[in-house]
Parts: sequence; C-alpha cells; structure tokens
Amino acid sequence: MNPLRILHLMSCRGWSSDAYWAGRAVRELREIGHHVTLVCQEGSEERVGRRLRLMGVDDFQTLDFGRGGIWSGWIALQAIRRLAESHELIHVHRGKEHWLAACANRLLTAPRPIVRTRHIVHPVRAHLANRWLYRRATDAVVAVTDGIRRAYLRSGLVLPDRIVTFYGGVDIDVFSPKLRGSLAAAGVDDRPVVGLVGGLRVMKGHRVMVGALARLKQKGFKFRALFVGQGSQEAVIRNEIVKNDLEEEIALAGFVPDLATAMRAFDVAVYAPLESEGMGRVVFEYLAMGKPLAATGVGVVPEILTDGQDALIVPPGDPDSLAQAISRLLSDRSLASRLGEAGRVLVESRYSGKCLARNLADLYHALLSDKPSAVSHQRSA
Repeated sequence: MNPLRILHLMSCRGWSSDAYWAGRAVRELREIGHHVTLVCQEGSEERVGRRLRLMGVDDFQTLDFGRGGIWSGWIALQAIRRLAESHELIHVHRGKEHWLAACANRLLTAPRPIVRTRHIVHPVRAHLANRWLYRRATDAVVAVTDGIRRAYLRSGLVLPDRIVTFYGGVDIDVFSPKLRGSLAAAGVDDRPVVGLVGGLRVMKGHRVMVGALARLKQKGFKFRALFVGQGSQEAVIRNEIVKNDLEEEIALAGFVPDLATAMRAFDVAVYAPLESEGMGRVVFEYLAMGKPLAATGVGVVPEILTDGQDALIVPPGDPDSLAQAISRLLSDRSLASRLGEAGRVLVESRYSGKCLARNLADLYHALLSDKPSAVSHQRSA
C-alpha cells in the first residue's frame, strides 16, 4: 500500500492511556512507512513529551488546543486547518481536538476523513451536537475494547459499519520473554514474586489483592509481592498491608519508568481492577512478557482471553478467588509456563503494535477509497 500522510491530534495534558495509545500508533505507523504528524498539547512536554520520547516518538509538534477561551480556540482551529491541508486524513483522540478538527474540516475545499479513537468506557451522550459530530463529521470510530463499541451502538451515535474495535498495540520487542528472570533466580530472594502494575487508586483493586495475599500467607505460601505504581490511595493501601501483617511480603515500588525491567522480576502477574478501565494496557504488556496471569474478568479481559487457556480469570472484587488463582500459578509451574507461552503467542499474532498499525493503515486506506464495507469487516481485528 502507498504511504499515507496522517495527522494525529492529541490534547492530553498528562500521561494517560490516550497518550500511550496515540504514541504507540504513531510510532508503529511510521515504522511501516507512513508519514505521521503528531500534535500534542502545548505545555505538556514534560509530562507527555518525555514519555513519548521514551517510546521512540521524538518528532512531534505542540499546539494550544483552545485552553485560553474562544480566541485561542479559533487560533487552534485555523492551525489545524492549515495542517490538514498537507495531510490526507485526521485522527483525533479526545473531544477537544475532535470538535476542532470537525470544524476546521468544514473550512477545507476538500474535507479530510476524520477518525476518532475512544479510549474510555464512559458512554458518550447522544445529544443533538454529538449526533452531528459523530454522524455527519466523523468517518470512523476506533474503540479500544468491544465494550466501548457496544456502548456506542446502544447510543445510536455511530452506525455499525463505521466503528471498529482495535485491541492492544504493545511493543513486543521491549516487552519480551527474553527479559525472563526473577528475584529468586537472581539469588536476591528464594521466594517467588507476585507482581501488580497499576496506579494506586480504588478501582485498581489493590485492597482486594492485599486480601488475597493475606489468604495465601495463612495457607503457608512463601512469596514476595511487588506493587508498581503511585496514586492517591497509597496511605490506605499501606494501612491494609500493616493490618494484614504483610509488611515483610509486600513492597510498594512507586513509579518505575522501565516497566519491562520491573516485570522481569514477576513470577506471577496480577490484573485486579474492580471495573473496566478502557484498553487495559498492562494486560497486553504482561502477556507480551510471557508472564502467567491471574486477572479479574472485566473490560478487555473476557473479550480477548479464555480462562485456563491464556490466563486464569476470576470475578472482580473477590479475594478468595484471586488467592486461589495465584496459588495455582505458584504451585503448578507447568500450568504457569503454558499460560505464559500462550499469552505471548496471542499478543504476537493479534495484539502487537505492528498488528495495530496494519489495522489502522487498512482502515485509513478504506476510508480514503470510500469503501464502507472495508471498514466494518475489521471489527474483530
């Protein structure tokens, strides 16, 4: 396929799943030969730009996406119009740039196709303005989970042949089983490591995890647990750890810039959110690392994984079930190895960054060739 000129607009002021997904998509599209301009929020260079560079996205522009009111919004709209003139397609990631791009498009002699990625599970309100935005001004929506796709269809905002689900996008070269190892194997500790990566927030399930680990200790399991992440619930989680007499077992590592190296220490990986959290980025990173996974059945997990085949899946908020799953993976290394290998194969075949870039490129080409059926058939890609 011919290289395309694609404009990605991303107004995130801090690092988020939106920024991560956009950065991965831009890098992988460039890797396969497309010319991609990424425009980020002005003033986000430290919080967003630094992380983009770490993932290999060095070339990006910045723009004030109208934070200063009507006048700055007008300036942003005109800037986007000028940028769009030298690109074939516009891809947006949040509501602010979505509206700006839709309006700027109306000023072009030849409007460009607009693609919107929806990264969060909260439903979009189906009011009159949004009906115009999605039905008239947007050519395709990319949902990062099928739950998000179904929510759009229930709202009636997007026609079925104009919304696709594209999962994953993990860098399988960075998150690789070649980084195998654990603290026990390195001679640091003789206990296996149970790891959980996620911000210290209520919905991430750390308190449920502490409860599960307390049950394992009561049953005589020897282990270390590593919580990687930071957030507002740190004091609450520390209190839970003390209350359950797990100070010697659980360590809070805080923010770790090199997640792949941190995950290298895990003998068992855990994903324990209480509800869907969008793309579930860390799930794909665990799988790419070949780590045996115990996961709650929310969000992306039941959509892409099969219990006992790719991971052990348990109900959310249930420390007993989570403890049982972790104990199985600690006790049965053959099972753990089989699940880890299956997860890696799954990501390589369907959910890598390279797969995401190919799917996006196919979508872009379909839109530019005005073939709606070529859009709709990609739903399960």
